[in-house]
Amino acid sequence: MIIGSRAGEVSRRSLLHAAAAASLLPRWAAAAAPGGVTDEQRSALKSANADAALAPGLLLPPEDLKWWRDSKFGVFVHWGLYAIPARGEWHMFADKVPPQEYAALARRFNPRHYDPDAWADLASRAGARYMVLTTRHHDGFALFASRASYRHFDAAHSAARRDLVAPWVRAVRRRGLRVGFYYSPLDWRFPAYFHPREMPENARLLKQQTYGQVEELMRNYGPIDILWYDGGWLAHQGTDADAAWFWEPDRLNRMVRRYQPRIVINPRSGWQGDFDVEEGPARIKGPIRGKPWEKTFSLNGAWGYVPEVRVMSAGEVVTLLVDAVVRNGNVLANVGPDADGVIPPLQARTLREVGHWLERYGHAVYGTRPGPLEPVDGLWGMTQAGDRAFLFVHAWPAADLALPAMPRSVLQVRNLSGESVAWRSGPDGLAVSVEPQHRGQPVTVLEMVMASP
Repeated sequence: MIIGSRAGEVSRRSLLHAAAAASLLPRWAAAAAPGGVTDEQRSALKSANADAALAPGLLLPPEDLKWWRDSKFGVFVHWGLYAIPARGEWHMFADKVPPQEYAALARRFNPRHYDPDAWADLASRAGARYMVLTTRHHDGFALFASRASYRHFDAAHSAARRDLVAPWVRAVRRRGLRVGFYYSPLDWRFPAYFHPREMPENARLLKQQTYGQVEELMRNYGPIDILWYDGGWLAHQGTDADAAWFWEPDRLNRMVRRYQPRIVINPRSGWQGDFDVEEGPARIKGPIRGKPWEKTFSLNGAWGYVPEVRVMSAGEVVTLLVDAVVRNGNVLANVGPDADGVIPPLQARTLREVGHWLERYGHAVYGTRPGPLEPVDGLWGMTQAGDRAFLFVHAWPAADLALPAMPRSVLQVRNLSGESVAWRSGPDGLAVSVEPQHRGQPVTVLEMVMASP
C-alpha cells in the first residue's frame, strides 16, 4: 500500500545465495525512481494489473457476487509489527531495516489492548458490511499461527504467543459482518523476490510459503468471504500480471476455490479477480464502470500505524463513497491500529460519523445499482433500486439543476436532506431545485419515484 513519498529503488546487483538476505537489505536503494516516484507509489499505481484471458472459469457467477455489490462499504485494517516503530507498513523496506533486526520486533509485539470485538463494533457503527484484515503484509510477519511461515515468523512465535486472526474472525461474525483476509505473497526477507530466476531455491521457498499460508487461511477459519491479495508483482517491477509466470495465480486460486467456492477475490494475484481495485484518495471521475470495483484508501496518511496528523473527515469519505456507488463501486476505508491494538481516536471518530450519515441515507446506497443516468463529474450521480432512483448532488451551479430525460416517467421527488424540493419533468429532461438551507452536507440526496416500465 502507498503511504507517501518514501524512496526505494531495487538494487540490481547479482546475488549469490539465500544466506545473503541479511546483507542485501541495507542496499535496497534509498534514491527515488525516475521522476521521484517511489516503489510504494508505483505499487499503488500499477495498471493492466491482471490478465483477463487467464482462467475465466474461476470467476464467480453474478448471484455469488451480489452480496458484495450490495454491501457498498467496508473497513480495512492494516496491523502488524510495523505498528511498533510507527513509521508505516513499508518501514522495513523504506528504512532499509535488515531482516534479523526487523524480526526482533516480534519479541516486543504483545498488544495489551487488542479487542477485536471493539474493532468489529466500530465497523458496524460505521455502516460497514464487511471487514478486511492484513493477515500478512510485505514484511512477512503473519498475524495468524502459521506452520507454513518461513522461520516461524508469526504471531504464535511472537510475544503475543497466540493467533490474532481467529478471535478477529469470530468478532466480525458476531456483528453480522462479512470476513475478508488481506494476504501479500511478497516477502522482503527473501532475496529471491528481487531475483527469482537467479536464485531458484530461495524462490521455491518463497512460493512454497505463499501456497502454504493461503491454504492455511482458507482451511482453518471457517467460511471466508473475501480474499484481498496485494504485492503480486516481482522485484517491485511491472504489474502483478507480469509475475503470473512465477506465482501461477490460476493454480493458486483454484486451490482457494476448492476450500472456499464462493469467496470474492480481488485482481492483485495476477488473475483478473471478481472485482477491480483503485487505490488512493484521489477524486473519482468518469462514467459508470462495467465491472464491479472497489475504491480503497487510508483515513490517515499511512496504511499502517503512524501518529495522527491529517485524518480524512467523514465528509471526504462520504464524497468518495457516493462517487464510487454511482459508478458501480464499493469503498474500503482503512484504519491503522497502534502497537497495543487500539484504533486511533480521530480515525474512529470519522468512521462513526460516516455511520451517522449512512443511518440516514443508507437506503439510497445499500443494495442499489448505478444509474439510470450517467454521473457528471463534480456535480451529481445516481443510484437505483426497483421503482426508486436516488440523485446525489455535490454542487449547484445554478438554482435549478438540469438533468437529461429519465428513461421512465418521474412521479414524485422527495428531498431526503431537507424539507422541500421543486421539480419539473418534461420531454427534454428533469429540473430540480432545492433552497440552500434545505441542502445536505456534503451532498444533497433526492429520492425519485418512477413509473412502472
